[in-house]
Order: sequence, then C-alpha cells, then structure tokens
Amino acid sequence: MSLHTKSAAHAAAALESFDEEWQEWHAAHERHRAHPHGFLAVTHLHWLSNEATRLEGVPGTWSVDADVVRVVLEPGESLQRDGVELTTPIELGPIEERGGINLVSGDTVIEVAKRGGEYIVRPRNPSNALLKEYQGTPAYTPNAAFAVAGTFVPFEAPRPTTVGAAVEGIQHVYEAPGEIRFKLAGEELALTAFNGHAPGSLSVLFTDQTSGKTTYAANRSLSVVPAADGSVQLDFNRAVNLPCAYTDLATCPLPPAENRLPVAIEAGEKIPYERQDQK
Repeated sequence: MSLHTKSAAHAAAALESFDEEWQEWHAAHERHRAHPHGFLAVTHLHWLSNEATRLEGVPGTWSVDADVVRVVLEPGESLQRDGVELTTPIELGPIEERGGINLVSGDTVIEVAKRGGEYIVRPRNPSNALLKEYQGTPAYTPNAAFAVAGTFVPFEAPRPTTVGAAVEGIQHVYEAPGEIRFKLAGEELALTAFNGHAPGSLSVLFTDQTSGKTTYAANRSLSVVPAADGSVQLDFNRAVNLPCAYTDLATCPLPPAENRLPVAIEAGEKIPYERQDQK
C-alpha cells in the first residue's frame, strides 16, 4: 500500500469515527430530551405572587412572600418531596436564582424554581402532547470542518453579563469568566462564555447566519471544557437547541449581543419540527 493510499485510508477511518461518535452523542442527547419529566413534559408555566391562587395542573393554593413559597392543600390533595409526604401548609425556599425544587403529585413532577428574580411553578406530566408526539430534532450531517480549535482567554475578573430571555419581562444575569477565541470561515471570532453546569465546563450561547433560516432564531448552546492551558475544542456539530425552541413555557436566556456570529454555522441542531412554521 502506498503512502498516499495509507493516508487516505487513515483519513476515511477518522471521518467514520467522527460520524459514529456524533451519532452516539446525538442519540444520548435525544434520550435525555425525551425524559418523561423533561421540559417536553411541561404543561403550564405559572408565575407566583403574594396573592394565594389555585394553579392549573397542580394541587393546592400557592403564593410567595419574602422568598418563601407557601402551599395550602385541600383535603385529599397530596404533595411529596424526595418520597416524603408533605403536610399542609407547606413552606419552601428561599430558592437561589436558576435553582429549583421538585415536588411530586401522582404522575406529575412539579418544578418550583426562581427565574429572573421571580418564582415559577412548572408541572411536568408524561402525557403532555408535546412529549408524546415528539419525533426527534433534525440536525445537519456531522461535518468535521465545524469542529475547530480555540483558546479560552479569562477576563481579569468575571464580568456580570445581563441578557434577555425567551419570556418577555425578565432578564438573566450570568457571570462570564472569559471569552473563547477561534477562527472559522477565514474570520477571527470570539464568543463570551458563561460557567457551565458541570465543574470546569463552559456554556456558550450564540446565533449565526443560519439563525431564523435553518436553525432556531433565538439561540443555540454549545458546551466546552477548556484544558489546563486554555485550549478548547469547539465542535459546533454538538450545538443544541434550548427548551424555548420547543415550548413557550421556557424562560431560556438569549445570547449576549457580541455572540451573534457573522458566519453561517451549518452544523448542529436545526429548527425543531414543532417550530418549522414559525421561522
């Protein structure tokens, strides 16, 4: 076998491995998204106030005052937390921003959370039509050209960064520890990064020139893990939709203005089938 043939065979094997790894990752991500009590199962979004109110989809009368959520149950109504039956009246909180508590009532998991400084209640039921009718999310065919090397450059001090939300009237404030610099389509680019869910990870919210055309208009998200020397791999094939791409009952953050990329990222997840009439 000639050197050229060996090189071509190696490149083909690497590409096949790249595709297989993406398929495995995508399948796992789809399973997570279609969890019986995931965001596709959300049936309602309720904003609490200090006025005691009955909420559709959940038992009890709900209110919030001084960072404490209060629930009063009627006879025959039940709420559990971590398998323990709660006795009325129930008091929960305070809850930290972007934090939450899960309660259970029958088949329904009830998320009690704080978003944009306000308290919300979101029941999640496996029988929700959005979940039952979910048919997967379309995505671009994986393309190694959109997996690029970058460098994480920390700011001198983390920068509080205020961004809008998918729901009007609230804002999110994130700490941005730095930015990721990289080159794509011949352009020098940078993305402001927020701290990710997993320790040591970063989350990048962005839009690009496909947004509102083939990909969801408001945002997509990419998780990265910098190495000790600051080097990162930005694999845009793993750019995913946030919950707001599927449901209006989500409070997802929007990207900071500087994360609106001037290039077309033809990689990662596309507009969900459920939203393709709302481009």
